[in-house]
Amino acid sequence: MRKLSVLLVDDEIMIREGFKRLFDWEAHDCEVIGEAADGMEALHQIESLQPDIVIMDINIPVMNGLKVIQLSRLKYPEIAFVIVSGYDDFSYCREALRLQITDYILKPVNYEEFGNCIDNLKISLYKKRITQEKEPEKMEERTISAITRYLQEHLSEEISLAVLAEKFHLNPQYISQLFKSEIGVGFLTYLTNTRLEKAKKLLVSTSLSVAEIAEQCGYGDYRVFSKVFKKTEGITPSQFKRDFFDSYH
Repeated sequence: MRKLSVLLVDDEIMIREGFKRLFDWEAHDCEVIGEAADGMEALHQIESLQPDIVIMDINIPVMNGLKVIQLSRLKYPEIAFVIVSGYDDFSYCREALRLQITDYILKPVNYEEFGNCIDNLKISLYKKRITQEKEPEKMEERTISAITRYLQEHLSEEISLAVLAEKFHLNPQYISQLFKSEIGVGFLTYLTNTRLEKAKKLLVSTSLSVAEIAEQCGYGDYRVFSKVFKKTEGITPSQFKRDFFDSYH
């Protein structure tokens, strides 16, 4: 998994250099990708770099750190903010909590304490990242489940990728890829197999004619149905039915 990216925001260059030189980012699976000296520059850097973590002082020029966080939250709610401040002020802490700051660390920085903060944050961000990566997979599973359920319930009707695309508001090519990735076979193969499985059940459990079964399974022409059935099963639908009953006598 890739390293977490970090943006440093402090108007004191010595503080920023201290973070870069005195803290072992590599050991904590992080890398500093940028820095800013004032609030406006911080906003531009957040917009440009979209870091995973922003280490931010509150009392910075042009725009204070809390305002930067408030504005950034609107567009990038997933970014984690850690405030590092010389102000041990309850009103600042309260506002930081309201903005869902990950941590509030006082200057001078205790780098051991800061390391624990980064490690806890790293675990949280990695869990969130794994969840986000799995979400599309879950969505695809739910989608293909809904599509196959629809097929089962509408086998007697005309079904094509175009019909499914309109029904589920998806691209036909995407649906085709879903069948291959989630089920392991192409759409037409799955549809044919599903129709034939239903046909076999009807052949042995009802007195319907081959033509009637063909129609219920989505084949308007029973001769086409019989041809497809024989190609797949090796025998005609009628022979399949006779063989089934003969095996029980």
